[in-house]
Amino acid sequence: MSLQSKKEQVQSLRDHGFVVVPGLVSPERCEELKRIGETQLHEAAAPIEFEADLRYPGAPESKDAAGGHTVRRLLDAYSRHARFREWATSPEIGGWMELYFGEMPVLSRAHHNCMMTKHPAYGSLTGWHRDARYWSFERDDLISVWLALGPETVANGGLTFVPGSHEASFTSDRFDAAKFFRADLPDNRTWIDRAVSPPLKTGDVVFFHCNTLHSAGRNESDQVKFSLVFTYHGASNVPLPGTRSAGMPEVPF
Repeated sequence: MSLQSKKEQVQSLRDHGFVVVPGLVSPERCEELKRIGETQLHEAAAPIEFEADLRYPGAPESKDAAGGHTVRRLLDAYSRHARFREWATSPEIGGWMELYFGEMPVLSRAHHNCMMTKHPAYGSLTGWHRDARYWSFERDDLISVWLALGPETVANGGLTFVPGSHEASFTSDRFDAAKFFRADLPDNRTWIDRAVSPPLKTGDVVFFHCNTLHSAGRNESDQVKFSLVFTYHGASNVPLPGTRSAGMPEVPF
């Protein structure tokens, strides 16, 4: 990828709050990463998060209910496997992030840092939200990197984004008690109606800002969807002491 292409991608991220970089990862590498995820999912290798833990719309009511042990995330992907670490700290990601932040990038192990799975039947809907809602840094300027390990569309629970929402200032009453963006408010609907759902192919990567409103529907297919997700910030933008964001060692490039 040329420097000019990266500059154009970074500018698109700045303008819209997200950008899709097609085919950044080879199909062979994606297949390897997916196989590792499938094995660890089958083994239910800790640490993991279950759909029943979150109880989002469509999730099982409890771990004792039907589908109660449906996994949502294989947590701490950085520590799970060398191949995950290689991707998370790869030169293509480091160079891209350095161009965006204008300084050395740092991988946050406290946020995302997971193999995200979405299952048929028991995979839940995720409402409109900003990832920064539970993150505590000196500045709300973090970027998540979402690698599609297979095709992602609205039909299997792919991501939907609201362009430009990362720069909007919303008062707290625009969100509910769980800090989801309220779809019942007319002023919020004007934003939601702008949403786009970029289809992703295997190896496509989405870079998106922590304040970009996004959501994801249920997986109506018959296959589990796998996505590898990591989050980064600039070295000068440190997590606040005593918060969850400071709860795990970080990884500088």
